[in-house]
Amino acid sequence: MQASGQTQAQLRNPLVEQRADPWVLKHTDGYYYFTGSVPEYDRIELRRSATIAGLADAAEVVVWNQHESGPMSKNIWAPELHFIKGKWYVYFAAARQDAPFSHRMYVLENASANPLEGNWTEKGQIMTDWDSFSLDATSFEHAGEQYLVWAQQDPAIQGNTNLYIATMSNPWTLGSKQVMISKPELDWEVIGFMVNEGAAVLKRNGKIFMTYSGSATNHNYAMGLLTAPETADLLDPAAWAKSQAPVFASCPETSQYGPGHNSFTVTEDGERDILVYHARSYKEIVGDPLFDPNRHARAKAFTWRSDGTPDFGTPPADTV
Repeated sequence: MQASGQTQAQLRNPLVEQRADPWVLKHTDGYYYFTGSVPEYDRIELRRSATIAGLADAAEVVVWNQHESGPMSKNIWAPELHFIKGKWYVYFAAARQDAPFSHRMYVLENASANPLEGNWTEKGQIMTDWDSFSLDATSFEHAGEQYLVWAQQDPAIQGNTNLYIATMSNPWTLGSKQVMISKPELDWEVIGFMVNEGAAVLKRNGKIFMTYSGSATNHNYAMGLLTAPETADLLDPAAWAKSQAPVFASCPETSQYGPGHNSFTVTEDGERDILVYHARSYKEIVGDPLFDPNRHARAKAFTWRSDGTPDFGTPPADTV
């Protein structure tokens, strides 16, 4: 079923079960490509479909497995698929068997027309201005420049991760000094952990909107929003204005908890914008939320306010 021209109640939710940090890309070949964190955190999978709804049952292809030891051997998190200058790239975070939460960011490359085919080459670690916990790399192009945005811990700043931006000289190398554009400081961003992470970029109405997620990965997890004029110097922290309240958060009325770590796509006809995110359908979690597998990938259409800003609404109830 297609989302265009239909009500939110007709969108299947969950879209893909047990896939946190969902990433959907609608490519010029007409296919939707999907990836996300698998519950085992041990591999990267891709799937594709001609429709958003078709992603639910599309065949999965494992394109990369964690190493047995050393870098990239533990807790493979939040892969994203990007198409940059004619090649496919997967950005992901990985730790080591002997240091399971010491994540760094890595890149894979594939020159095939279909990223579910061909060979993926490891391009190595993305080297930032200092060596520390880092994850959730995303990339976007604007005004002829390729940018990387990611979350990283600054040893000199209290908290877990801040958001940084830099230009890129190629899809796996920074081309400028990194600049911090947001840190967890609002009440809703610092519950359980002081976190800004999982950025996603949407360009509309003369502005660049950047969603991100904050707080621990339980029901307190929520989405925030940064906004910059499209004509601004995106490496200037002053260009980015932060919304003071979450723009997408838990909704007990629909039994949706901890929505976040999103991506954006559009309906098959290109007429409506779609928010893709993960959330749980229950609040109480036994043990570490990171190892509760039921952060399902979900999708909803969203609208735009008269002032040109996105209105994500509230996470709808499960339909399946």
